[in-house]
Amino acid sequence: MIKLFIIDDSALVRNELKKIFEPVSDIKIIGTAPNPVDAFEVFKRTGLPDVFILDIEMPKMDGLTFLEMIGKQKPIPTIICSTLVTRGSSQAIDAMRMGAVDIVLKPTTNLNKFFGDRREEFVSKVRAASKSKAIFIANIKRTSESKVLSDKQVSSSVKAASSLPPSKKIIAIGASTGGVQILEELLFQLEPHHPPIVITQHMPAGFTKSFADRLNQILPSSNVKEAQEGDILMHGRILIAPGDLHMEVAKNGFQYKVVLKNYPKVNSHKPSVNVLFRSMAKEVGIFGVGIILTGMGDDGATGLLEMKNAGALTYAQDEKSCIVYGMPKKAVELGAVKESLSLAALAKIINTIR
Repeated sequence: MIKLFIIDDSALVRNELKKIFEPVSDIKIIGTAPNPVDAFEVFKRTGLPDVFILDIEMPKMDGLTFLEMIGKQKPIPTIICSTLVTRGSSQAIDAMRMGAVDIVLKPTTNLNKFFGDRREEFVSKVRAASKSKAIFIANIKRTSESKVLSDKQVSSSVKAASSLPPSKKIIAIGASTGGVQILEELLFQLEPHHPPIVITQHMPAGFTKSFADRLNQILPSSNVKEAQEGDILMHGRILIAPGDLHMEVAKNGFQYKVVLKNYPKVNSHKPSVNVLFRSMAKEVGIFGVGIILTGMGDDGATGLLEMKNAGALTYAQDEKSCIVYGMPKKAVELGAVKESLSLAALAKIINTIR
């Protein structure tokens, strides 16, 4: 039985969530509260849950402060359900970086219809969260100057910093649940001369731009941006797929560029990791490197196999370091993975491969 606790200042939201989970046999709501301060009082009777559904902006105590407090005691998988996410709020990103494993866009109107239409989505997310490993990262940096660079500036800075010959490889990475934390940890270890990187992380529209901007602020050796149509893949640059479009890589003369496409979900996701990996197999071939990271489901497994069959190097995050060992496991079972490695080992490959 999955024990669920809901913290949201809206009585309507709490009631709608109750309607969703009360008929579900394997999930039990052990308590609700309009804010974290009141929630701590309820914990005295119920104990801590297996999963939280948490708003961000609440009276008495905000969601980020609560995540920090609970994370220092016992990290618990948390699903953020907030209207702030809709605007790509940096607070929502910080929540994910602190250990929240998933997000739901909560509208400001038509809440009854919203929760009624997304009944299965909420149940699926809670079940997935219950199987994840919550990891709290203290001392989250929340402000920094952005370093948005032009193509020419990116190229110049890489040439100045690199002590090794440029890599001929293109790195494609796919991630889902827990990817915000894992990607930050992986990418923070990269050196200035690292190969071009394209990333598909399962996220809603708006959130991916804020995620890319935040990575761009904190990563010491990379220029990061949400991908735009025609962006050129360059050394030292990381491009993040937009949250509402599929991202592909295409040959562009002697370079590679990003192509964004608006068609239905693939493997229940948009953007889809399989879409990115399949384009890598077709366009990049033996010069490709595919990496599949933490996440629930099977998106990316068949695409990674296509990359491997095209001569690319393919890797998976190992089970020990995954927050959710779902997507990597499926890829391994399919025979798509050359080797499963820790984040440190994956970072070393990206830094040294030529």
